[in-house]
Amino acid sequence: MAKELTAADKLKNLHNLQLIDSKIDEIEVLKGELPIEVKDLEDEIEGLQTRINKLKDRIDDLQEEASKHKSNIQESTALIERYEKQMDNVKNNREYDALSKELELQKLEIQLSEKRIIETNLRLNRFKEEFDQANEKMAGKRKNLDHKQVELQDIIEKTEKEEAKLRKASEKAEKGIEERLLKAYKKTRENYRNGLAVVTVQRNSCGGCFNKIPPQLQLEIAMQKKVIVCEHCGRILVDDGLVNEEA
Repeated sequence: MAKELTAADKLKNLHNLQLIDSKIDEIEVLKGELPIEVKDLEDEIEGLQTRINKLKDRIDDLQEEASKHKSNIQESTALIERYEKQMDNVKNNREYDALSKELELQKLEIQLSEKRIIETNLRLNRFKEEFDQANEKMAGKRKNLDHKQVELQDIIEKTEKEEAKLRKASEKAEKGIEERLLKAYKKTRENYRNGLAVVTVQRNSCGGCFNKIPPQLQLEIAMQKKVIVCEHCGRILVDDGLVNEEA
């Protein structure tokens, strides 16, 4: 049957876990915002690539549309030439009127196609400008991403062995802490940017929020008979004597 841990044992285990986790936090601070920045840049680049692909498809569609209008002009021009030759050989007014209407129709087709080509080219130029801007922005984002990835990788390479060792030690230390306390410890760590859930009494004050601790409570903390939390910030309080004892 496993020996039941005393309050002093629990406090030692919690403080030891805090020391390990604080060292992991230091490594995360060293990385800074780089992991988030890298992820954000990757997401931005993915979004830009989607936009570039859509712009490219739109440009291709407009170029095809302009090409069709040009083909229409060529067809209408060829018909006009044919109808004009036929005009020289008309036999009556009915044929003349019919050819005249066809000539007028093809000229209108050419005018309409020319107008549509102008409109299409205006839209095409706008999309090409957006396409170039998006590619220029993409190049800048990729350059920035490459720089940050190299910077992050350099930090990872320097710290990955130590971090892996610390995380393994953290997992091992957690096994020596009862679930209720471990849950409270982790929740408190999440509440503070510095990740401190277990702190010492420093100059008669909480080492986390620096509020004064009454003498009677300091005495109870020093006795290590139970787990005591700061009434102001909720951090677990340990006596300096425990820290010196561990050292």
